[in-house]
Amino acid sequence: MRELVVGEILKPQGIRGEVKVKPFTDSAETFRSFKRVFLGEEEYKVLSVRTGDGFVYLGLRGIADRNAAELLRGKKLTVPRDEAPALPEGSYYIADLLGSTVKTAEGEILGTLKDITQAASDIYTLDMGGRDVLFPAAKGVILQVDPAGKTIVVDKARFNEVAVL
Repeated sequence: MRELVVGEILKPQGIRGEVKVKPFTDSAETFRSFKRVFLGEEEYKVLSVRTGDGFVYLGLRGIADRNAAELLRGKKLTVPRDEAPALPEGSYYIADLLGSTVKTAEGEILGTLKDITQAASDIYTLDMGGRDVLFPAAKGVILQVDPAGKTIVVDKARFNEVAVL
């Protein structure tokens, strides 16, 4: 079974076992479609979903209090790939893009996509030979995305204008 990493548990939220999750999806609202999630090999039924400020707050069966939720801190949430909702054309799961090779239209390899921070315009973190370089996914910067081939093609001139070295 192929799994899709959809988020990371940041911390307990409140005293009733709810957890605060950093979503690795385009929208935190995507979590409303998940009936179950996995933490490693352990399956949890989703009892409640709230969203706010770009975060997801989950209530999971079997996690009844803050102490139980604390044990989940830092764990990655996964769902079976075939249970993830289909995305509209031009949208991708962040998890499908992480690890992609970022190169210019001319074929020059710039580095590997390490992280994506969600913002008005997503901020991509590129590992360029051990050095983190940030750049926005702004219009004209990213020319092509191929999640299956794990490649992202950028316009070199535009990338050089907006990249933060």
